Amino acid sequence: MTVIEGFDTDLIDIKDLAKKLKDICACGGTVKKDSIELQGDHRKKVGESLVKMGFSKDTIDVR
Repeated sequence: MTVIEGFDTDLIDIKDLAKKLKDICACGGTVKKDSIELQGDHRKKVGESLVKMGFSKDTIDVR
């Protein structure tokens, strides 16, 4: 499982972002509180995709 945390949910639509990441990774997943959980190990792909979307590597925790 890949867990992505560190989003400011006041500034972004976390459900929309989760949908985009699920499409990019071709996997299932869910939103729990302020984090996104994706099925499988997608750390590298998610990290690269978030940077392309304009997120800073320093603010997002992908594990």
